[in-house]
Amino acid sequence: MELTTAQRRDLRARAHSLHAVVSISQQGLSETVLTEIDRCLNAHELIKVRVYGAERDTRNAFLTDICTRLEAAPVQHIGNLLVIFRVHPDLKKPAPAPKAASKSAPRAETKAGTKKATKLATKLVTKLPTKAGIKARIRPAPARSLKSTKSARPTDPRRRSRI
Repeated sequence: MELTTAQRRDLRARAHSLHAVVSISQQGLSETVLTEIDRCLNAHELIKVRVYGAERDTRNAFLTDICTRLEAAPVQHIGNLLVIFRVHPDLKKPAPAPKAASKSAPRAETKAGTKKATKLATKLVTKLPTKAGIKARIRPAPARSLKSTKSARPTDPRRRSRI
């Protein structure tokens, strides 16, 4: 099973809050450990496996062996943790695609179509769905501070700051 980089990134983010549900220890990757991993993948789709007392090459071998024998996809191998994903057998749906979010300001259509948005166009932030239709919400101008940079209380000339 192959994952795209976007799917892998989304799965890594989802796995961040998970705890390891299976541990591989002194006995290594036995059949009982594989059946437990299979049971957990059926229940959760995305799991973490903790490996104790194994070198990096051995952990990589464990990850590839688990993924080939259980038809799963490796998501991440970081330190002693292995993150593994397999689509639930009943659902057979692909991993959720990442949300397409734009961090830049919305662009206004101009004659050329490629010019940057004007200041008026960047104020339009979101469109809120209502029963009557879609209502545009405009961001208010940022509040400016009215405080002066000088202190309100004059400093005593006899007091000197130590530098």
